[in-house]
Amino acid sequence: MSESLDLSRRRMIKFLSGAPLLPLAGASGASYLLAGCGGDSAAAAVVPPPTPVTLSSVTFSPMSAPGLANAAQMATTTVGSALSATFSDGSKQAYNLKYETFFVTGAQVPDGKGGTTLSGGFYDINNKPIVDVTEPNKRHFFSDCPDGTSLLKLDAPSVAGVKGNTVFAVVQFEYATRNVKGDSMYGMLPSPIAVLTLDQDKTTGALTLVKYHNVDTSPANGLWITCGASRSPWNTHLSSEEYEPDATVIEKNSQFAAFSTNLYGDAAKANPYHYGHMPEITVNPDGTGSCKKHYCMGRISHELVQVMPDERTALMGDDATNGGLFMFIADKARDLSSGTLYVAKWAQKTADNGGSADLTWIKLGSATSAEIKALADTLKAADIVSAKTADPADASYTKIPFGGKSNWVKFAPGKEKAAAFLETHRYAAFKGGSLGFTKMEGTTVNAKDKIAYSAMAYISGAMKDGSGGISIKGPNAGVVYALNLKGGQKDVGGSAIDSDWVPVDMAAVPALVGEDLATPDALGNLAHADKVANPDNIKFSEKLRTLFIGEDSGLHVNNFLWAYNVDTKALTRLMSAPAGAESTGLHAVDDINGFAYIMSNFQHVGDWEVSKDASGKITGGLHSKVVETLDPLVRANYRDRFGAAVGYLTGLPTLK
Repeated sequence: MSESLDLSRRRMIKFLSGAPLLPLAGASGASYLLAGCGGDSAAAAVVPPPTPVTLSSVTFSPMSAPGLANAAQMATTTVGSALSATFSDGSKQAYNLKYETFFVTGAQVPDGKGGTTLSGGFYDINNKPIVDVTEPNKRHFFSDCPDGTSLLKLDAPSVAGVKGNTVFAVVQFEYATRNVKGDSMYGMLPSPIAVLTLDQDKTTGALTLVKYHNVDTSPANGLWITCGASRSPWNTHLSSEEYEPDATVIEKNSQFAAFSTNLYGDAAKANPYHYGHMPEITVNPDGTGSCKKHYCMGRISHELVQVMPDERTALMGDDATNGGLFMFIADKARDLSSGTLYVAKWAQKTADNGGSADLTWIKLGSATSAEIKALADTLKAADIVSAKTADPADASYTKIPFGGKSNWVKFAPGKEKAAAFLETHRYAAFKGGSLGFTKMEGTTVNAKDKIAYSAMAYISGAMKDGSGGISIKGPNAGVVYALNLKGGQKDVGGSAIDSDWVPVDMAAVPALVGEDLATPDALGNLAHADKVANPDNIKFSEKLRTLFIGEDSGLHVNNFLWAYNVDTKALTRLMSAPAGAESTGLHAVDDINGFAYIMSNFQHVGDWEVSKDASGKITGGLHSKVVETLDPLVRANYRDRFGAAVGYLTGLPTLK
């Protein structure tokens, strides 16, 4: 009897692990099903083992956008969506989704040593706390802008205090919006990255924080404005550094001087060529982490790199004005320290509804991270390029689009490699790349169909004026593009591209095209509330066949997290972020010890977009109709707007 019962349980557990479930807030599907596997009766012993059952499909039921009729929902993270799973035997199981937080930044959290540490805290190059001198007690700065997150597990973790399974999350913090006085702190503090050790309940999948470790980023000269991120196929965290500081005018950059002061205690010490690269975080079994930068992947406005299944080809977002679509192909799998950098050339086919184009690729150069780091250490901008902002009337200069304006550039002979990898935006435009995209954000891949997806937060400015051959009619609310991936491609010079995952075209996904409104709706939205607006974070789940999309919208009063099923074409609103906040940290994980997770954070809550007259009266703007009601609620929920949540979506099963 005992042997038969154990066999039945093992088969049921195997079924559950083969069909990952969203972690449950209460009793789990696993415990529910196992409870029916038998007891001590003779009848239980003769029950035949269950027929293997697999997950067939998942559908999401949408939530409505919150409104002022329930203002409390607008001032916090609200989930009103549900998930229905259909299995191969025809059975279904429903889950009402909810949001669970690990912490709101600014909280004291366990440090794994019996004490606590500040979540989201900022540190200098010597790992000493950076303090806010505008606050009487000179409090330790902490971030209200958590962003890129990776969830992973290791084979032999060694963190004490875990009762279930040990799971790790890497979370990066982009910036702090303001100091206590109210002055902007954007880009003036070195971005921290933390490793969270999480205790995963073996029955429910629930995650509990047991250790928070701040990663020492000093070996990488600190980090600059870390935004979106991804987990690599080899289980590391691929970070980002966006809006690389312009080295040609760095002496005029007060933001970078403040960054250098906070990092080094010296306004002139930080080197601009050390920032704008792709950092990689490796998690150690003891819950600590190490950081290195890959200087050979181009110095651009890095956001959410996606490594393809070949573990060599990386497609990169470039969150810039006059940005480009860049691709890096590593020399060896699972090693981003050397390879070849390419930029796309857009051959436009259509201009409406996000437009479409064929893509070809221009090789910019090949290099190792070590050799580009050596160039960054020794060269100044003047050693590489002469850049003018007005026409010098000199035929040796070439006109290019750069940062929303025109530059006239001339590169120093013999410095082509330095130009390609340290002045990547200028050099890519000079070589004929299509540097005309505006805020190209996250990238992700549907490996089964060999389709990459790229979020374009806004279609404005450069994308409409013909920069790089791109001339799209809109919408301002942005789109998500699909890019077909193929092998056997050649670059524009006729050389073979050593990858089977090269984008060959680019077209907007019809269901993921935003819709601008001619006039604001009753709540103040400037884009249709039931469509995606200004997509930013995107992640694809292979098992769920679903593209998840987080917004960074200046057109929606509340930003939303969406699910788009690539087979049914159904778009579903899953979650609403607090008003004034951006949806960040998106990470869809198909299977961690048999459970699926959707990680999600938000940042800069209550970042109100309003206009005021001389007397201070609100006269307009996106949040003009809600700010007076929501501001006190948001302040009460999130540390007077200095805090933001780090967490994940979980499910509560409806079992009958």
